[in-house]
Amino acid sequence: MSMSLTVSTVEHLDPAELAGVITLIEHVTSADGLHPLSEHVYLHLRHGGEDGGRHVLVRDDSSTIVGYAHLDCTDMVEGPSAELAVEPAARREGVGRLIITTLLELTEGQGLRLWAHGEQAAAARLARSMGFEHSRVLWQMRRSLFAPLSAAALPEGFTIRAFEPGVDDRAWLRINSRAFADLPDQGGWTLDDLHRRMAEPWFSAAGFLIAEHEGEVIGFHWTKVHGRKSSGGHDHDAIGEVYVVGVDPDYAGRGLGRALTLAGLHHLRGLGLSQAMLYVDASNTSAIRLYEGLGFSRWDTDVLYRHRTVATR
Repeated sequence: MSMSLTVSTVEHLDPAELAGVITLIEHVTSADGLHPLSEHVYLHLRHGGEDGGRHVLVRDDSSTIVGYAHLDCTDMVEGPSAELAVEPAARREGVGRLIITTLLELTEGQGLRLWAHGEQAAAARLARSMGFEHSRVLWQMRRSLFAPLSAAALPEGFTIRAFEPGVDDRAWLRINSRAFADLPDQGGWTLDDLHRRMAEPWFSAAGFLIAEHEGEVIGFHWTKVHGRKSSGGHDHDAIGEVYVVGVDPDYAGRGLGRALTLAGLHHLRGLGLSQAMLYVDASNTSAIRLYEGLGFSRWDTDVLYRHRTVATR
């Protein structure tokens, strides 16, 4: 007999809800050998959530939490995204389908993105059956910032400085467009897209590094910090991120990507952080080689599914 399920959504978890979700995640991790949530989501979860997020809870007839999803609605460019977990003993009872249905209702027509950790066949089947398409596979890579870190050696005539809001905006957009011409999700950013991110609590111009040659912007490394209270996070261990690195194709092959990445890692180390992470498309073998050469190793695999129905915005 199928269990009776109830679903609810909250902006912040109370202590009892948090304990129930943590227990659920521990059961999923033990059963699957994979953590169902990305680490920065899990860190926020442990501290009750963050602004712009929603929690979807599914309970069985004994009020035990058997399903959970974290919904992030803060990305005004890419749209809402979610990660979910289902109690192993409650699988094949419609819990996952109920969660996703609720998420789609909450984000109607916005092109919901679902992240799954590990390339699991069951997750793929459920996603496809509910109108999602396999979008991409990302590796999460990490390295310790306590480990040796080479100097950011620049070719003659090149310099690195901090981004100047209101001065570098359009020059950065031009380079971003050129550097990511084959990736419209990144290369197609508008000025509004940039300014939305600059308005986020985590934005730091000091961590947005610009490379110049003869006064012209030719590359950048935008870093990010997850979990720092001053950046809108919480009092847990902060993690630095290589958010995005780009170089004008006219200057390719001069080692600028490596130098910019190292400069950003030195910046993150200077903030007292112990670890750095990044996401890279699994098909981008040249970038993976670069990051492995800088001491990064594969930490996790994220699979992105995107809902086919997107309203005109």
